[in-house]
Amino acid sequence: MSKEDKYIANSLKRGLQVIKLFDENHETLSLVEISKMLNVSRTIPYRLMFTLQDMGYVKQDPLTKRYQLTPKVMELGFSYLSSLRFPQLFQPYLEKAKDDIKASCYLSILDGTEVVYVGVASIPGLTSINVNPGLRLPAHATANGKLLIAFQSDQYINDLFKNGNLLEQFTDTTYTAKEKFMEELEQIREKGYAISKKEFRASVSSVAVPVYRNNEVFAAINVAIPANAFDSDFLEREALPTILATSKELSIF
Repeated sequence: MSKEDKYIANSLKRGLQVIKLFDENHETLSLVEISKMLNVSRTIPYRLMFTLQDMGYVKQDPLTKRYQLTPKVMELGFSYLSSLRFPQLFQPYLEKAKDDIKASCYLSILDGTEVVYVGVASIPGLTSINVNPGLRLPAHATANGKLLIAFQSDQYINDLFKNGNLLEQFTDTTYTAKEKFMEELEQIREKGYAISKKEFRASVSSVAVPVYRNNEVFAAINVAIPANAFDSDFLEREALPTILATSKELSIF
């Protein structure tokens, strides 16, 4: 055990791990499923779920005994977003860009291997992805995610392919192999923007640009469109110049 390990609160750590087990494929979970996913005995998740239920973050169906998250869990994410003041500071710029190009604009940050959307200026029904603040998507399969990955450390990028693993494939155009993905990241660094063509959803394409804080990329602005509803060069011809101008206004060097 390292010197720092003795300060880790394992109960808190496992409680947060439990919350992250719930997703669109696991809207409800039983104690048995939770214990298997955490690789622990059933007594551990029982105490965790009892505590989370007492705090109002989960609820249990009295008939099935299965657990599910409650809306209170969103307070955790909204507290973070509020502390960043993204809604107040960035929203007017996203709205203007959306109005100028008549397409949905988003602001996102990188968290682990996912992009988290923290600013949304969308045109309802224009894409097949319902984007709300707090939405998480796999970074390697999105324009904004690839852009943010491109400016991470070599260690971070190598860890994506730890043990020779391929990245998860979502469509026929998703980058999954390390060599091709590294080439894509190099092109993104050279061009200063990223394009995603049907890499996460076959119906969606996107372009993304960086936002800087103290000369480091800390967020991405992207425009997402239905791939078949716009001209093939729309993203680079019209959307890209607009969000580059927006990025320039929001960046601090």
